[in-house]
Amino acid sequence: MNWQKRFSEERSELTPVSSMRGFWGLMGAYWLSERWKEAWALAAIIVVLTALSAMASVWFAEASGDLISGIAFLHHPQNPSTLRALLNSAATLVAIVVLKEIGFIAVRHYFSTTLHRKWRAWLDERFNSAILDSNHTHFHLQNGAAEASPSAAAVPDNLDQRIQESIKGLTGGAIGLAMGIAGVTLSLYFVGGKIIANSTEITGLEFLGTYASACLTFAAVLAYVPLNTFLAVKLGAILQRLDVRMQWAEGSYRRELATLLNRSFHVAASQGEGVQKRINRQRYDEIDQTWGSLNVVTAGYMGFELVYNFFSSRIIAYAPGLLPYAESRISLQGYVTGAELANAVINDCSWFIHVMPDIARLRANAKRVTDLAEAIEQAQLPKEFYARSGCSQLRYRHQEARFGLTIQDVELMHPGAAEPFVSTERLRVARGEWALLLGESGSGKSSLLKAISGLWPHGRGTIILPRDVRTLYAAQDVYLPSTSLKELTCLPDPTQSYHDVDVARIMEEVGLADFADDLAKLGRAGQTWDQLLSGGQKQKLILARILLLRPELLLLDEPTSALDLQAKSSFHATIRTRCPGTSVISVMHTSSTPKTSQGDELFDSVLSITQRTVIKGPVTEQTLWPRGLSRRERLPEDFPAE
Repeated sequence: MNWQKRFSEERSELTPVSSMRGFWGLMGAYWLSERWKEAWALAAIIVVLTALSAMASVWFAEASGDLISGIAFLHHPQNPSTLRALLNSAATLVAIVVLKEIGFIAVRHYFSTTLHRKWRAWLDERFNSAILDSNHTHFHLQNGAAEASPSAAAVPDNLDQRIQESIKGLTGGAIGLAMGIAGVTLSLYFVGGKIIANSTEITGLEFLGTYASACLTFAAVLAYVPLNTFLAVKLGAILQRLDVRMQWAEGSYRRELATLLNRSFHVAASQGEGVQKRINRQRYDEIDQTWGSLNVVTAGYMGFELVYNFFSSRIIAYAPGLLPYAESRISLQGYVTGAELANAVINDCSWFIHVMPDIARLRANAKRVTDLAEAIEQAQLPKEFYARSGCSQLRYRHQEARFGLTIQDVELMHPGAAEPFVSTERLRVARGEWALLLGESGSGKSSLLKAISGLWPHGRGTIILPRDVRTLYAAQDVYLPSTSLKELTCLPDPTQSYHDVDVARIMEEVGLADFADDLAKLGRAGQTWDQLLSGGQKQKLILARILLLRPELLLLDEPTSALDLQAKSSFHATIRTRCPGTSVISVMHTSSTPKTSQGDELFDSVLSITQRTVIKGPVTEQTLWPRGLSRRERLPEDFPAE
């Protein structure tokens, strides 16, 4: 049994989007949800207004016949039309048009857009809940390297575009499609009924009786519309493929621009504008080439549609009634009325042709959304999810907190790699122990911390975590979402859990006293805290969070990189003093360990990565400095010139 089959059998309803992995499941989820009353009430209003619009088409056809007949008989010698009757017919026609276009169609548009807004909001909430769950699904979707396995399905690209634009296009297109189907059905009922009621005999078709002209009208529609619909479907399939490609190209270009904005300083500092310009040009070239192909097909479809509309309104609609009119079986009024009714039926039945480009986009958007839902569901079993792209056999267990953290025979690998880039034998970090993790750049220090946190997927071995303890991972790059300063300090706990006075006191303690009165604010002078705070201030904010949350297991991945040597020592000494009993593993690029103000060592042990192996030892100068080099040769930047 392959992992995909086992996945579907074991995990049937896991996420808020579990039922949306197929087209019909996606389409029906909102209508069967807790919001079903809202959905169906709005749909019912739209159907009623569509029915009234179809009835108005019948009224319009009859009023058009009256007006044309009045004009034709204006100068009739025996029974001329009066100017007053002509004006009344024109006024009636105008009133019907106003009632239909404003009273029915415009009002229907309001309710349909309201349904669109509410359906999209519901789907948006479901997908956001699914990716921002405790499983860190958003992280897995961004880091799943499925391309390492040729047989595996690709991890969805451009998650932001799928949630923002594809869901919007999907819901709008689906509502338009449903309205069109309802319009066709109701039009055939009301308009078709009127055509049958006005039907008459035709010479040569006597066996059809009085239904002859109606049968001729319907035969013309059935011969003309399906053939052209078939052609529209073929063109629509091409449009769909190009639309999917266009969405991918647009998303890739937007992602590149967003990345540029986030790394603008680094681009400027490295004078990398030329390289970035070339990358942006390549991304836009993909848009331009796809756009060019899309324009050719769209122009061809537009020409096809215009020719189709001309023949349907000028020939197909008027041809069936020409025979009975020529035989004087119907009047001019009846002929015009019948032609308008036939034209209304053709227009409604041709709705599929008119919206084929929209249907192509609907199918493209639905495919992107259902693929995302499928990937979200697969990511609920991270080990199986990552197994598609490499070894994923890390096991996590728990033990009594008093035993601390244990790492047994762990090997970490890159996606698709067979050999580990870092490995351990049995390591133990006791409760309250401080361990300094050292190694060359790229040796796997950060990866080991991520593995302990459950955020490194590839490898094997066992990590035994202390049970029922709070773990906090502090990285070098600080994440500051656009929210209040207090919420940033309390993250991930709710702000109600801590009193403002306690938070302000800690802010002052870590050197952020200037911001202690701004806990409820989202920033200053139009800037968010992420834009306003310097790198060092952000890392002091992390220290404030640590002191507030008091975690029992603390993983520090160079959280003091933006601080000077004294501030680094103060950072660690404050944690050691204020969080007794906390186990700490800290990554630092340093030639000497931080010490207390009295000169005592803060760390109890060193985890050094040597020849891809993690070895635990005591804190000694030999551990921190490679042998065979003088202190000046080892890290000259750490010592002032003499």
